[in-house]
This record gives sequence, structure tokens and C-alpha cells, in this order.
Amino acid sequence: MKDLVRDGGQDRLALLQTFLRVAEAGSFSAAALQLATTQPTVSRRVQMLESLLGARLVERSTRGLRLTEEGERCAAQAQELIDGWQTLAEGLDGGEELSGTLRLRVPHAFGQSQLIEPLATFLKRHPRVSVEWMLQDQLPDFSRENVDCSLLVGEISQPNLIATQLAEVPRVLVAAPSLAKKLPKGLDRKTPEEIAALLGAQPWLALLAFYRDGIDLRAATGDASLHIGFRPRLGTDSLFALIESVRRGLGLALVSQWAVIDDLAQGRLVRLLPDWCATPLPISLVYPSRRLQPARLRAFQQVMREVIPTLPGMRELRRR
Repeated sequence: MKDLVRDGGQDRLALLQTFLRVAEAGSFSAAALQLATTQPTVSRRVQMLESLLGARLVERSTRGLRLTEEGERCAAQAQELIDGWQTLAEGLDGGEELSGTLRLRVPHAFGQSQLIEPLATFLKRHPRVSVEWMLQDQLPDFSRENVDCSLLVGEISQPNLIATQLAEVPRVLVAAPSLAKKLPKGLDRKTPEEIAALLGAQPWLALLAFYRDGIDLRAATGDASLHIGFRPRLGTDSLFALIESVRRGLGLALVSQWAVIDDLAQGRLVRLLPDWCATPLPISLVYPSRRLQPARLRAFQQVMREVIPTLPGMRELRRR
């Protein structure tokens, strides 16, 4: 690798970065999309790198692309070289004066409301950094999309990703006042079986990303639990659409507490079963498992850790 950066090091680093994108994405076309260039350009850059190194790095076949043994070694050493260069450049850049673009994917509801405050804090703290703030409820495909980080509400199952939990999102059971009045008095004092039967007979609305045909609740004190099964009148992937439907009296729903704080305070919605709780949802920062993160991403993570747990309707992580 020493000869590679002896002359024209910056150009050669760019070739290495292109090769690493190809290795991570698994194809020239996916790497081209991430780099905002064309597939022939990516292919030509890899060929130039192969020529400089005097070794074939990738093999192409009808089943796709794979790294050769030399390509695997090159990818490992190239990542170390680029990480070292980036660390050096950031260390000499004055530390606080970060720059560049941070590409983020955030949940629709959170990204339009709660997360704007920590985003504003970050942008004010680092005026030379720009942000691409894209709304998306599912995790991006980091191997195919040019994304630095995603925020996600819910559990993370992909083992190849790093997830840093920031806070918990409490959820509450709510209904419109007109619907709540039809429920029996003293509902909280009934047995779990009676509660499940009474509420299961009511009209329900479902937030499909988290529940479809039932919810589980636990008593705020003690070990009692209950399951309420139902067939929803309406299922949606939009938290805002769900809450508006609850306001109109279409059914009961389990929703994120932060999203209905004002509705509860002003009487537009009523909280049901306040002595029973659903499992809170984690909100996490998710990113690929790479050894080095850009300084602007580390700074963004720091702001999220500071601000998100303090937002109304959020809760600090409980140590288990």
C-alpha cells in the first residue's frame, strides 16, 4: 500500500473508496447509485486500481460479483488506510469546525415533530455541516443506499448493524371521549379476563408496524398481565392517521404517548386503563458496523443522546 499513496495519494484514496463501496454493495450498479455516478465509471475505477496493484480484485460471473483473495486483503487494508487518513484529517481540522453532509433516515412521525428539536440543536452547534433529512419508517439498505445513519423506533434484528438505544417511547391506550363514555365504569378494577373481554368487543384501530390483531398490557404494579385480541376496523402505517381516526371516534388505539400529550391535556382524547402499561418501544441510532465513523456522525449521535431522552413524552432508558 505504500507505493499506492506515494504520488497522487488523494486520487488513489478515491479509487480505494470506490472499491470499498463495490465490496460493501456487492455490485457495480449499487455502488454507482451510492456514489451518484455511472456503472461504467465505477468499473473503470476498479480496473485502474487493479492495474496499479497488479492484481485482480473482483471476479464477475452470471451469479454476480465476488472478491478474490487479493480483493479481500485489499478491502481490509484499504479500510484501515482510509480510516487512518480520515482520523488524521479530522484531527487537524480544529475538532469543532465539522463540515460535510450527513445523510439520515428518520421515522415519518418522529422526523416531522419530535426530532426537529435535536436536529436544530445539532445544526446550530455545527454550522458547516449540512443534513439530508429523509423520512422513512423502515431501516435503509446500507449496502445499497448512501446513508450514514438511521433512527428507528422498535426492535433491531439485523446482526450486521450497530444499534445505540437513546430512550424509550411509552405507549398509552386512548379513545375519543364519546367512545370512552360507552365503556363500563370501574374498568380498571375488573379482572384481566373481564377487561380483555370488554375491550376486545370494542372497535379498534391498529398501527400495523407494531400490532395488528391484539395488544399485551402489564399492570403498572405487580405481575398481572392481559392480552386484548381484536379485529381492527382500520389498519395503517401512519401514526398521525391513526391518531386522527381515534379523535373521530372510530376506535381504540395504542399510541406513542408523546404524540397525544396535547390531545389528552385538552380533552380531545381520554386515556384508558392508566394502571396498565404496554411495553415501551426503544428508539435507536442504527448504522453499519464500521470501525470508524465520521466526526460529524459522532457529533450527531452525541446531540441525540443529550436531547431525545429529555423530550416530552419520552423516557430515559431503564437499566435492566
